[in-house]
Amino acid sequence: MGTRTVHRRRIDADERRARLAVRHRLAGSARAATVEEVADSLVALHATDPASVFLAVGARLRSGDSGAGAPGAGRPGAGAPGTGAPGAGDVDPVRGLERALYEDRTLTRMHGMRHTIFVFPTALVPAVHASTTRDVAIRERASLLRHLAAGSAYDAAWLEETERLLLAELAVRGEATGAELGAAIPRLRAQYLYGVGTRQEGLQPLSSRLLRVLGMEGRIARGRPQGAWTSSRFRWTVTPPHPDPSDADAHAELVRRWLAAAGPATEADLKWWTGWKVTDVRKALAAIGAEAVELAEGIGHVLPEDNEPVPAPEPWAALLPALDPTAMGWQYRDWYTDPAHKAALYDRSGNIGPTVWWNGRIIGAWAQRPDGQIVWRLLPGAAGSAAGAGVGVEAGVGAGEEAAIEAAIEAEAARLAAWVGDIRVTPRFRTPLERELAGGGPA
Repeated sequence: MGTRTVHRRRIDADERRARLAVRHRLAGSARAATVEEVADSLVALHATDPASVFLAVGARLRSGDSGAGAPGAGRPGAGAPGTGAPGAGDVDPVRGLERALYEDRTLTRMHGMRHTIFVFPTALVPAVHASTTRDVAIRERASLLRHLAAGSAYDAAWLEETERLLLAELAVRGEATGAELGAAIPRLRAQYLYGVGTRQEGLQPLSSRLLRVLGMEGRIARGRPQGAWTSSRFRWTVTPPHPDPSDADAHAELVRRWLAAAGPATEADLKWWTGWKVTDVRKALAAIGAEAVELAEGIGHVLPEDNEPVPAPEPWAALLPALDPTAMGWQYRDWYTDPAHKAALYDRSGNIGPTVWWNGRIIGAWAQRPDGQIVWRLLPGAAGSAAGAGVGVEAGVGAGEEAAIEAAIEAEAARLAAWVGDIRVTPRFRTPLERELAGGGPA
């Protein structure tokens, strides 16, 4: 019996960048009209740094031409920071996200993959909870009960009554901070001895730990922050009940949604993004009938209806924030990030900072200075300055093309400055190049 040859379609880096441009709403013609469209397209918005959610959405919303000439953006000397609102036809990312998160509840901020806070489309919450968060929540509750038993006189019945009082108070108030709940419910001011008999032994407050567990269980959610949209001090609110799908259905649904946004991707990419065991990844891929394709780094997967070539859109530029879903979307990133630039763009824990994109490649970084000015710098090898090696802009870029690239980046910087206005954004996870630019280094 002869050996059967398996022929798989090869998807190269150019096509992957074309898919990214359209599906992640980055090309001008692919930008979204609403924040819900952005969230649906990206599946999950990294929300450990609250500002990243707003900046990621703002980069992908349609806007008019009014921002192109806004002051306060670009290279040093570009002028005072802009304070104007978006022009006619713009969708304000702040108003849109606050509506979707806190009024319409079409988006939900919750624990998701890799023990990390994300903003998800609310319709996807059951799949995320069942596939990813539920098991973690069970472990977190068991851990809390063990710590209470070891370091206090409080037991499971006492904790259950405390939860009942907390949820009842939230139902009456609509939303409240942890401090407000503690003032209303004396039990929440209780403490327990953490790490009994260890070097970490010390008193810990119950309230923050209990709020975290209830949030992971999906019984409460983070509501409006105290202060501006950059704040991480959230109020809490009761969440309505949601469906409880089976593990298999939830895994399949989340992988289906993610592949639609990020395919092709390898098993390693999926395992990293979801935080699941590789066996769970493989079962989910089989359940949705994913098709194998050839990638530069090995075997990738696409949805069965998504195996046709995708043409490149028009040229585009983007300024994406720290922890952006596109920049952090895959474990293997050499097809859009030059490995030589990683030391400048990432912190020591692997968190990426603010980045400048051109046609699906990271070619620079940006930052906001204390006076509000948006500044940016191209990395070596970008825009033809060093022959366009690696994933930098292609070799042979002439002076006119380089000027066009820089003009497109400048327009995005101005668009960002126009809607951010007086708000100051400092990434929670600082990276070398962002620090340098924000501190006055040359752009």
